[in-house]
Amino acid sequence: MESATSTHSGDSAAGMAAVPAPRLARAILLVVLGSFLVMTMLNLGKEHIERGPFILAVLGLTAIFALQLRHSAPGASQAPRRQRILTLSLQAALTYLPLIVYHWAWGAMAGFLAGSLLLLLSGRIAWPLFALVGVTMLIYPLTHHIGLGDTFYMCESSLLTGLMVFGLSRLAELVALVHATRGELARMAVANERLRFARDLHDLLGYSLSAVTLKSELIRRTLRSHPDRAEEEVTAVLDISRQALADVRLVASGYRDMNLEQECASARSVLRAAEVEADVTVSVGEVDPRVETVLATVLREGVTNVLRHSTVRHCTVEAVEQDGMVRLAIVNDGVRPGYKDPAPNSGSGLGNLALRVGAVGGSLTAGVREGGRFHLVAEAPVKPTGQLGVMDEATEHHTTAATAAAA
Repeated sequence: MESATSTHSGDSAAGMAAVPAPRLARAILLVVLGSFLVMTMLNLGKEHIERGPFILAVLGLTAIFALQLRHSAPGASQAPRRQRILTLSLQAALTYLPLIVYHWAWGAMAGFLAGSLLLLLSGRIAWPLFALVGVTMLIYPLTHHIGLGDTFYMCESSLLTGLMVFGLSRLAELVALVHATRGELARMAVANERLRFARDLHDLLGYSLSAVTLKSELIRRTLRSHPDRAEEEVTAVLDISRQALADVRLVASGYRDMNLEQECASARSVLRAAEVEADVTVSVGEVDPRVETVLATVLREGVTNVLRHSTVRHCTVEAVEQDGMVRLAIVNDGVRPGYKDPAPNSGSGLGNLALRVGAVGGSLTAGVREGGRFHLVAEAPVKPTGQLGVMDEATEHHTTAATAAAA
């Protein structure tokens, strides 16, 4: 188990290292945007522009860079509509007006505008406007008698730049989202493991501790009058204590294969030690170990609940297999007059059992029926059809139904 766990942990660590961190993704985006601005400055330098217009160009590029950072930020598309239209309009003005002075050297900025349109607007509006930006980069060169090669280059480079800005911005946002989701999944995994540990301790040790208490009381009553009987019960207490210790180790390791027939025999012994008349019937063939473990856990919790009722005098335990289904029923008397089912959140015992039974494709019901007897019934297929450890819709339904009728 340790080697398998180590291998899995190593694979997970390698996978985590392969995923770019949000800062790295954001840095790549900044480098690409900055590179386009530097290229534009170099193009302006080749035109031998005077100092004043060049300084204005640098200021305009700085403003476009700031706007693009705002548009490429995570969640920018969720900003108020009025604010998005305002910043896009400002970027459009900074894209097209300088063309009058700087001509083709300013054409790369149209790509930033095209990318921003895809980032901030819905697809139905964004893509037509994106195409319109490309068309404008065809119209401007043609009206200024620029060659067809340069005309096509301005259009194609503007659209390609827009796709790059859009793709890298979305990628940086997705990396941040994946990073946050991974952290949340890790926290959920820890919480689920804590829940599993607490649930297993409740389901496995509650029965053992109740049995130890009852048998210890029986030993105290029979120590002088029936020393032989008391010695037998001491041996039984030792066996139960050893089993409780084994259960703790099993909970810690995550493996808990339990035998239903052995648990039925143990339940008979414990109930009789508590002076409860117990009728136990077991008629089960080959059952998947996971299903058998779940049903044995249900039996333990059911018997633990029976022992909590001091007025119980008779209890019936029946485990039978029929038509590919295993049915475990625990019926006891001693229900208090005027008994009412508690609120769903009054305890976690039966709710935990409903989760377990539902996870193997079964169902669990509990409640007082005719005759004033309490019935706890669990049914599960011989082979599990659910997914252990996953609370799907069916499991959630079983949990709600069971806890609503829990005792």
